[in-house]
Amino acid sequence: MMVNMGADELAQSAWSRVDTDVPHSARVWNYWLGGKDNFPADRELGDKVYEVYPDIVRVARAQREFLVRAVTFLAGEVGIRQFLDIGTGLPTADNTHEVAQRIAPESRVVYVDNDPLVLVHARALLTSAPGGATAYVDSDVRDPAGILTGAAELLDFTRPVALVMFGIMGNVADTDEARAIVRHLLGEVPSGSYLALNDGTHGEDVDKAIEITQADGHPYNLRTPEQVTSFFDGLEIVEPGVVSTPFWRPVPGQEPQSLHIFGGVGRKP
Repeated sequence: MMVNMGADELAQSAWSRVDTDVPHSARVWNYWLGGKDNFPADRELGDKVYEVYPDIVRVARAQREFLVRAVTFLAGEVGIRQFLDIGTGLPTADNTHEVAQRIAPESRVVYVDNDPLVLVHARALLTSAPGGATAYVDSDVRDPAGILTGAAELLDFTRPVALVMFGIMGNVADTDEARAIVRHLLGEVPSGSYLALNDGTHGEDVDKAIEITQADGHPYNLRTPEQVTSFFDGLEIVEPGVVSTPFWRPVPGQEPQSLHIFGGVGRKP
């Protein structure tokens, strides 16, 4: 469902669905990123995870940095002007539209999430540069048809689109189902479109962290690097391939270190 109501009405409606006494993955992620849109329950779970997997903070930051580099590549080097960001999360610095519109102010971006707290903060996501446009679709990743219907109100699916899917497919337990969702989305965008995707991978400490989040009712499904790579089947994978995300086109002067998060960018032939 494309969200069209005013920002204040939107926030009020969404806030009524927020339970601050129960930790939520988007708010815990916000805590790890150093944000302020979280509550004691979120910080408690975040600290529990950090105790067994302190690299989670680096993972959260690495994912945001990868988004910036990937969108910069897509908007700059490739010339993509339409972005469909699925699993948006809470607004922070360098959201997709901000990165894309710094390069090309006419860029159009649709955000997709089903978290009411993200809706509360949608004002920050809907502030577009003059000449460009942003919109928000309230939908679940398991409903690709609904996502595409809502996004079509802003995006032109006869022209290339970049699908941005960071940390979202781990919410789908079955790998075959997750791959089918990505294939469905890619099937509705034209040649010259791109997929930018990353997800968490297994490791002794991260597996312990996942056990903690599952016990709190927040299951997340890690995958192998090979399974993450399989999301790009049929695409022309951009160099350096599907890698631990700090190694994807790092900024000159950086010394990347491997983390349990893999991703890449691929072009639809």
